[in-house]
Amino acid sequence: MIKVLFVCLGNICRSPMAEFVLKDMVDKLHRSAQFYIASAATSTEEIGNPVHYGTRELLRRKGISTAGKYARQMTRQDYKEYDYLIGMDQWNIRNMVRITGGDPEGKIFKLLDFTDHTRDIADPWYTGDFETTYADILEGCQALLEKLLAK
Repeated sequence: MIKVLFVCLGNICRSPMAEFVLKDMVDKLHRSAQFYIASAATSTEEIGNPVHYGTRELLRRKGISTAGKYARQMTRQDYKEYDYLIGMDQWNIRNMVRITGGDPEGKIFKLLDFTDHTRDIADPWYTGDFETTYADILEGCQALLEKLLAK
């Protein structure tokens, strides 16, 4: 089983969007049993809160539910539990390395590192632009899934 943890600052916008987009992709390929996909935050600000309404509504329009998801913080134990820990921007990566105490196994990546367009994914909490965030996450998840299925 391939275990993927998506991470952003609060775990209410970008990382749950990536979590549910990738879950939808693997489900449509009938490969859900081969994956465990989750998301977490680097901060404690939103712990216990549901997915942001902007992410929730955008995904609902795409036929993807976020029901039952509440923000949680990433832990050092997550490094042991997951094969891939994927942040949305460079700030997330720095915080993830701080939480885990390093990345000796090379498990920490930025989502768009799997694409030809390595860059940060803008936080729609600040930009209000959930559509652009979705497009970036979709691109990243497609590239990530291609890599994972090629293994």
